[in-house]
Amino acid sequence: MKKILLIVGGGIAAYKACELIRLCRKAGIEVKCVLTAGGQHFVTPMTLAALSENQVYTNLFDLKDEAEMGHIQLSREADLVVIAPATADLMAKMAAGIADDLATTLLLATDKPVLAAPAMNVRMWQHAATRRNVATLRGDGVTVLEPDEGPMACGEYGPGRLPEPEAILAAIQRHFGAAGKLTGKHILVTAGPTHEPIDPVRYIANRSSGKQGYAIAGALAALGAKVTLVSGPVALATPPGVTRVDVETAQDMANAVAQALPADAAVMVAAVGDWHAERAEQKLKKQAGTPPTLHLSENPDILAMLAASPRRPGLVVGFAAETEQVIDHATAKRTRKGADWIVANDVSGDVMGGEANAVHLVTAEGVESWERLPKDEVARRLADRIADAL
Repeated sequence: MKKILLIVGGGIAAYKACELIRLCRKAGIEVKCVLTAGGQHFVTPMTLAALSENQVYTNLFDLKDEAEMGHIQLSREADLVVIAPATADLMAKMAAGIADDLATTLLLATDKPVLAAPAMNVRMWQHAATRRNVATLRGDGVTVLEPDEGPMACGEYGPGRLPEPEAILAAIQRHFGAAGKLTGKHILVTAGPTHEPIDPVRYIANRSSGKQGYAIAGALAALGAKVTLVSGPVALATPPGVTRVDVETAQDMANAVAQALPADAAVMVAAVGDWHAERAEQKLKKQAGTPPTLHLSENPDILAMLAASPRRPGLVVGFAAETEQVIDHATAKRTRKGADWIVANDVSGDVMGGEANAVHLVTAEGVESWERLPKDEVARRLADRIADAL
């Protein structure tokens, strides 16, 4: 039987946790509950205990439980930690690594996957601080569901409503149902930009944030794959269960990719620089009227080299970041590079560094266009497709 630890945050939507517990029990999932101080204003420990048929935990400093470090045990004995509702305050504390009560201490101590279902006022959801915290959590490997849109208890209308219990249960079941689909498979992922030095202090680069590649690596690991992530310079946390190899230049990345083989599949998400300059040994000095001339040489084509390699993975997926004629350029790239699939997207907007993506999956069978989605949802969809293909 699968087990979840349900953390009930302090919002009016806490009452929906009761129905979520009932649905989970009906689906054969055991539930243990942690009720925050805020959550106790809306539901009682007795109600959650009756529905879950398990003790409800509320206090970090309960001497009986803490004599055996109960918060550590609680944080690790479940298969999945679910937060519903995940308030703006709770997610801010998670993003900052604050542990000042039982719920936040569990979240900092857990080594299990975490799924958060947000619920808050529309303006709180849309506030820059909340968006920043959500991006941080997703970058850390937390699955953050999109809230529903509709009327709220405060009288406003918009995104911020807790997803319905049925939708949260479906997300939980997707997690459990998908787990293990890629067990025994080794998948190579590249992510981020490359930095091509000009001199000891300057380099040529691009705007890639690495977010999409990291999300894909995390989604593949969540399906049980052994994932090697070859990463250019980015400021992102390594997804849980992923082995990360840091590189700087395109040649570094090519070498690391070769060393990571053999692999069952490769997903080449990195925005590899096309050229490198002849590096000056000392810092180039500014001279009025005479800007330095950079002599550029072509970098190795990692995707094409991998597709043509005798050690070619069974599935080779490339990415195409385009600013025009996206599908046409991606279709041509798939043929030219020898890839099985190309995932194409238009990067003329805020995609590089943004939190969402609209992609086109180009295969030998045709083109499948996906609506604009959070990058972690794009990652989950692509990981599922890869699992099906393998």
